[in-house]
Amino acid sequence: MEKNDIQKLYGWLQERVTLVREAPATAIAFDEPGEQDFRDAGFSEEAVELTLGSAWWAEMVTDIVETPDFAEPEEPPEQILTYARDVVKEYVWKRLL
Repeated sequence: MEKNDIQKLYGWLQERVTLVREAPATAIAFDEPGEQDFRDAGFSEEAVELTLGSAWWAEMVTDIVETPDFAEPEEPPEQILTYARDVVKEYVWKRLL
């Protein structure tokens, strides 16, 4: 994958990371895409194979939703959301670049 394709991919995935507003404490949700979601967003079969078909994908998903567990208690929810979205960038960037 080209660098700009990787940037587009992690940007798209980051948008799928959101705060769970109805939770009593800060919680993060990841709207995990399926193969068809990738295709609908214009990504190649290579992108599907390098993400959903990889050993690191499930670990990334877990790390995203567990981000609040590692934040300081006084961290505001929006900052925790930023951290969770950074998890996506780090995983994708390190594994696909």
